[in-house]
Amino acid sequence: MTTSTTPPAQPAQPSASAVDRSGETPAVHVEGLWKIFGPRADKIMASEDSQLSRKELQEKTGHVVGVRDVSFDVAPGEVFVVMGLSGSGKSTLVRLLTRLIEPTAGVIELFGEDITAMSERDLLETRRRKVSMVFQHFGLLPHRKVVDNIAFGLEVRGEHKGERRNRAQEMIDLVGLSGYENNFPDQLSGGMQQRVGLARALAANPEIMMFDEPFSALDPLIRRDMQIEVIRLHEEVGKTMVFITHDLAEALKLGDRILIMRDGAVVQMGTPDEVVGAPADDYVRDFVSDVPKSHVLTLKWVMRQPNGQELDGPVLQSDQIVRDAARAVLDHHGPCRVVEGDKLVGVVDDQDILRVVVAEDED
Repeated sequence: MTTSTTPPAQPAQPSASAVDRSGETPAVHVEGLWKIFGPRADKIMASEDSQLSRKELQEKTGHVVGVRDVSFDVAPGEVFVVMGLSGSGKSTLVRLLTRLIEPTAGVIELFGEDITAMSERDLLETRRRKVSMVFQHFGLLPHRKVVDNIAFGLEVRGEHKGERRNRAQEMIDLVGLSGYENNFPDQLSGGMQQRVGLARALAANPEIMMFDEPFSALDPLIRRDMQIEVIRLHEEVGKTMVFITHDLAEALKLGDRILIMRDGAVVQMGTPDEVVGAPADDYVRDFVSDVPKSHVLTLKWVMRQPNGQELDGPVLQSDQIVRDAARAVLDHHGPCRVVEGDKLVGVVDDQDILRVVVAEDED
């Protein structure tokens, strides 16, 4: 059983080509992106066969759709999570963003630069200086010490040894590896090795960091610690992050917005509370069915319209998580004001809060 809580007016789902919230040039702009695997991909794109389902296309032509007509923007400084089950196209998508895989059609821009039109030389320079990637398999050089692994990208860029060693040490301190500078990778735990991967990615001072299921091979407790570490690092360095995962809890924990894929296509895109509060279809609804709603939904999903009653309780913001607001509401024993900025947009009382909690217990 799912919760029956409904907002007074459901927030509109963001369009796939929504403009950057700050009005700046998007960190990542993707429009009409396709990837069809097979020798005649271009011809299929120009034919009606491109409209076939993934299964139908493979049966008819032997070609496989990896990514189908995907469009989205990522704002500067945003943590944008792409999630889906195995085979959904999410890992193909992140590789397309830096042309590790060549797109069949579409536009990819990083801070306004069209990488689909770049020469190989310019693309290599972009990868070296503007984008860093963190993969599930750490890819550390076993014969190099931690400090030298972290400095490797700077070495490839041709920076002087003293400068790259100083930068590597800064990153070692940032990710909590102080004292392990001279260890080799096989002397570290899985979580510590991934910290080396994070430090190496940060050392290049990229504009965008891309993560392809970086923690999926780690034990649950280490994985949780690494998620916390990413949140901390984001707060400290403010990098734009594109994060790929198959784990909904991880997506909800990390993402400012979440894009859900199935069979290479976008099923839904929105903030965590929009995905949980208004799933686009049964596929997404099944994904979020076990999510504790009070941990994700904001007050805008449970508030009611004010009816003119006198309100003297706490003032709460509409984007506050239900769980975080629960104590103030329950202690007040009456309606509390819900505002957006200085504008009164609704009221919430203990019954509204308990309705969400009871629905969780019944799920």
